[in-house]
Parts: sequence; C-alpha cells; structure tokens
Amino acid sequence: MRNIEIHKFDADTEALAAIITKARVEERKDRALAVSDRLVELAVHVHQKGLSGVEAADLIRREAERYQNESQELH
Repeated sequence: MRNIEIHKFDADTEALAAIITKARVEERKDRALAVSDRLVELAVHVHQKGLSGVEAADLIRREAERYQNESQELH
C-alpha cells in the first residue's frame, strides 16, 4: 500500500465564486459587444449593396449558421 498524502486547501470559496461570476459577466459583455458590432457590419453591408429583403434575410441566415458552427466547435 502506498503512502498517500492528503493536502487540504482552505480557499475562500465565496471570493473564488465572486471572481468566477465576474469573469462570466465580463465574457458575456464582450460577446454581446462583438455580436452587436457584427450586426452593424451586416446592416452597413446590406445598405451599401442595396440588398433586397430576401438577400438580406439570406445573409442573416448564413451569419446565424456561422455562429451556430462556432458554438458547436467550442463544445
């Protein structure tokens, strides 16, 4: 039988939870800003190119697929 050392760490779980929560909030803010920026880019593209409603809808659908694929790659 091996000698097994057990180490106990007294971490402040509330402080750790607060740090994790703050990091999650910041990540959500950053992602929301990125999506907002991308939507503005798409709107400008639609306007500059004079796309029809059908063309604009297709562009939005392709963008949604891109986000979906990115999401699947992250999981």
